[in-house]
Amino acid sequence: MKYTFTLLVFALLSISAFSQTPVLNKKNEVAFVVTDLIDGSFQLKYERVISDHFSVDLGLGYKGEKGLINLSGLDTEKIKTSDLTYTGIKVVPEVRYYLNNIRQTGMTGFYLGAYVKYSHFKSDLDGEYVDDAGTPFDLEFDANIDITSVGLMVGYKLPISKRFSIDFLIAGPGSGFYNISIENQRDLPDEFYDDLNEALEKYSLFDYLNGDFRFSQVKRRSDLRLLSFRYGVSLTYAF
Repeated sequence: MKYTFTLLVFALLSISAFSQTPVLNKKNEVAFVVTDLIDGSFQLKYERVISDHFSVDLGLGYKGEKGLINLSGLDTEKIKTSDLTYTGIKVVPEVRYYLNNIRQTGMTGFYLGAYVKYSHFKSDLDGEYVDDAGTPFDLEFDANIDITSVGLMVGYKLPISKRFSIDFLIAGPGSGFYNISIENQRDLPDEFYDDLNEALEKYSLFDYLNGDFRFSQVKRRSDLRLLSFRYGVSLTYAF
């Protein structure tokens, strides 16, 4: 990973050194995040210069149900569900510090920054549960997921014409705060929630959860905290 990161930085420096593309000194940019298409998301961003080295950025995105990455459902002896799909919105404000004087060069080159990312997703989960007596129950859940992530980032914006640039968000490590609630549309026995929590523990993702993360008949809302990471490639237009 470190070797790959070093190669990427070196390549960007080399391209920048040999590039003779003139850049118009514009204070505004709009961008389309190309890599968000991988998971069925569409995100547009707006960035504006506010000083010699600082800019502010706001991204708005929508996550569709389809994408190249799918999350498999639960598949245990007692609980079997469909694949997990979700839709929703995300809002991503950023503050960036460019090493260049961007009032003179435009918003290009290496930058450091900080971000807050808020996402709200909805999901439907269907399946079947079989209790200890062998009685089957239909599962029909509506889920709401709220995620607030805070982190830092480093990137490089490469000009390819007078107005167009490619923005490489190289790394954006942070911490994500998740609030998950589920609403059952069917009657289920009390022991279902014990079996659900046991099934969730078998997923590698849940190795990172603390012991307080549980669903029950009384509590159908749970909070957790996970590490988060952002990366991406965007096409930008200056005006």
